[in-house]
Amino acid sequence: MNIKLTLGERLKDLRVEWDLKLEALAEQTGLSKSALSKYESDDVTDLSIYAVTTLAEFYGVTTDYLLGVTENKKRPDAVLSDLHLSDGAVDVLRNGKFNHRLLCELIVHENFQRFMTDLEIYVDGYVSANIQNLNAGLEATRQMLKKKYAADENDLYMSTLKLGQIDEDEYFGRVLYDELVDILKNIKTEHRKDKTTSDGAMVDNLMKELEDAQKLEGSADEKKIRTALKAIGINYDKLTEDERKLIKKILYKTAMLKPGTLAGNRGKHRR
Repeated sequence: MNIKLTLGERLKDLRVEWDLKLEALAEQTGLSKSALSKYESDDVTDLSIYAVTTLAEFYGVTTDYLLGVTENKKRPDAVLSDLHLSDGAVDVLRNGKFNHRLLCELIVHENFQRFMTDLEIYVDGYVSANIQNLNAGLEATRQMLKKKYAADENDLYMSTLKLGQIDEDEYFGRVLYDELVDILKNIKTEHRKDKTTSDGAMVDNLMKELEDAQKLEGSADEKKIRTALKAIGINYDKLTEDERKLIKKILYKTAMLKPGTLAGNRGKHRR
């Protein structure tokens, strides 16, 4: 999904990118540390034009980027013709139906040029003739041995000549796949720093909470109810008696609880 960064997030990212502490930034820009801290926490009530322009000039970005008007730090007025895009490509980029951030990360990755070079070699068939000639030579040799010496298909040399032939689609498919996966793995690693990307801690915390709910005192059914509510962030102990009864009735309609198991029902499900 596309996530638009706030002013505070943009400012903090830039400061981290520059490896600066708030004290050093304040000293170099002339803005107070407390003001800079507020800007980065989005606690902005008195952001001045002077502060925006000062920070934009210091970081070498546009004020439009800081204010979230554009995602381009330095090139808000890029000429479309300089991008060498077809009309169809422009339409696709404008429709907003996919993750533009991810596309940008893919394009600027250090290994993307190699990927595109190999893709061009495959699509435009720059080595197709050489591969075909090599395969033809190996196959001709194989057929000659078979005809002249009645060589067995399972013979070491016959098998070597067969395996030595290259399936162009299969070969380039493997090469391009490996290159693309390496790029995506790098991008995925970078995304672990995002607030919206799970690092596994959320799952671990939830598992611990569920285990704790199971350790609490009470009947088996009460533990089940506590576990179910814990998973959705509801504290069973803070519910009123009427709320607990209502939840029990609802859970009777699921596979979690069987009618008649709760104390007081005497083995019969009351409708």
